[in-house]
Amino acid sequence: MFKNKASYWTFSGFFYFYFVSFSFAMSLFGIWLKQAAGLDGAQTGIVFAINSVAALCIHPLYGVLSDKLGLRKHLLWLIIVLLLSAGPFVEFVYSPLLQKNIWLGALVGSLYLAATFTSGNAAIETFVEKIGRKDGFEYGQARMFGSLGWATATFFAGQTFNISANLNFWICSIGAIILGILFYFSRVDSNQEQTPQAKSDGIKLSDITELLRNRKFWAFVMYIVGVTCIFTIYDQQFPVYFSSLFESPEIGNRMYGYLNCVQVLAEAGCMFIAPMIVSKIGSKRGLILGGALMCIRITCSGLAEDPWLVAATKLIHSFELPVMFISIFKYIGYHFNKRVSSTMYLVGYQFSGTLASVVLAPVVGQLYDSIGFSRTYLMMGAYVFVFTVISACTLSGTRTERDLNETRGVLHVEH
Repeated sequence: MFKNKASYWTFSGFFYFYFVSFSFAMSLFGIWLKQAAGLDGAQTGIVFAINSVAALCIHPLYGVLSDKLGLRKHLLWLIIVLLLSAGPFVEFVYSPLLQKNIWLGALVGSLYLAATFTSGNAAIETFVEKIGRKDGFEYGQARMFGSLGWATATFFAGQTFNISANLNFWICSIGAIILGILFYFSRVDSNQEQTPQAKSDGIKLSDITELLRNRKFWAFVMYIVGVTCIFTIYDQQFPVYFSSLFESPEIGNRMYGYLNCVQVLAEAGCMFIAPMIVSKIGSKRGLILGGALMCIRITCSGLAEDPWLVAATKLIHSFELPVMFISIFKYIGYHFNKRVSSTMYLVGYQFSGTLASVVLAPVVGQLYDSIGFSRTYLMMGAYVFVFTVISACTLSGTRTERDLNETRGVLHVEH
């Protein structure tokens, strides 16, 4: 099935343990800000916005570094070290600063969180995608284990959070130790990156300027700003909303952990089949399908009142995210120069989506406080609908599955 089975299983395991650490630290982050740090909805929106500003600075840096380093491990080792420091950082630095001065705490925390999780996650994904291209395995089928790792952690995250609000960050540090051991023994042949041909084909400033002049780039950015950035904003404070629907915060925290676990398990299964679906329908249709599902999910969240109906709408995410995520990688691989694949992903996708979050997160936070979650979700659903329709007209299509295969795109398996 795979050209290099050892590489596939190694980096599937890498994804698993990275997302275990990621999930323990961040799956209940919105609840942590409210219950542990004592922030209201507007203050939480400010924290997320400042986090987004920091990510704006780090996304391009990580993107260019990833394309420059190729398959060398330096950047990922930095991310692992940052993961290892999660527990001490939150316990002794971040939490005290937020309680004394929200602006200073948010600023210091944003640099750490962006470098470790937001931009760090994207750098890891592009690294493994390059490994998959070289070793002949589907990125989505390795990323599936990341979803399983997230589900494993979220099943317990609500319970451990109830024991101690900072405990999950210490568990993140423990997970980073296992991740580092696995990465140390992974075999990555970076010699290909050092050949004369590779050097001559390396990323250049002209590649970046050409990208910025490309109409397809800006159409893609419009889709990211109008559609995909919304699911991040939606997820930021959804745990707060969902847990508030139950009799006590403790029950709500635990139930959200179970919901997130079920959702991500379903997401893992969909992540396995999503590359085949997107190859059949094309990356543009995959992006539009993802936008339509997001619109339905967020709108229904605003209409539903029973917590179990809200949970059911959240599960739509299980199919929506893999289709959208795989479509993004395929769209980039088909329409843009592969020398700038990491830059395209971290700038075209992550940077532009984060920039939109800087503007929208505080606004949405204010709306949560003033008109409530339900009405805000209806407005967000309408926003996604409008941009999905616009993107259906502006995104460039792919012709056939054969065309996708001939490009030898980022998710194509060589047989």
